[in-house]
Amino acid sequence: MSLISYKTLMKRADDEFIINKSRFIGYGCPCETEEEALAFLKSIREKHADATHNCYAYIIGPNMGIMRYSDDGEPGGTAGLPIIEVMKARGVTNCCVVVTRYFGGILLGAGGLVRAYSQGSTTAINACGVGVMHPTARYMMDVPYPMLGKFEHYLKTAPIRVEDKQFSDVITFSFLVKCQDEETLLAELTSLSEGTLEPLKFDELYDAWPED
Repeated sequence: MSLISYKTLMKRADDEFIINKSRFIGYGCPCETEEEALAFLKSIREKHADATHNCYAYIIGPNMGIMRYSDDGEPGGTAGLPIIEVMKARGVTNCCVVVTRYFGGILLGAGGLVRAYSQGSTTAINACGVGVMHPTARYMMDVPYPMLGKFEHYLKTAPIRVEDKQFSDVITFSFLVKCQDEETLLAELTSLSEGTLEPLKFDELYDAWPED
């Protein structure tokens, strides 16, 4: 899987803060296409149809080829541009950030607005978490109950992300591992179980992993 590595947001999330009685809510979401970004923006606008402003920015493409932003009624250059500048500074793409404002009655001035919307973008990005896209393998593996404690102890330091586990006569784990860590992981599982654990790879994808 020879794909370009890039940074993006790990998940959809939000957080908020108050400045001079104005309520700001920062929303972020990973989006692989402009259509996905616009759909996310639409969902926030519908959720906060009563807000004073829903300002936004999105960047699409591993090479950041598409960049769009809007002040949504705030003075020109005080909202959308600060939002996208924070995104560019953090190096994230394939994502959208929306900062919703409920006006609290106190004017912030141009400088105050730039700071507030920059903070809104930072707040959203921090809530979502930044990840780096890596070629990734998805595995399934049955773990016998007597080995569960040993395996779960190994998980604390293993380079994998468990997606699911199902309990029946054995515990069936579904997990992700970066392709670059596959060889090491398989060797460690063989050593851990004396060859009794048999991971089965059933998918390859491109997925975000937390920054190191």
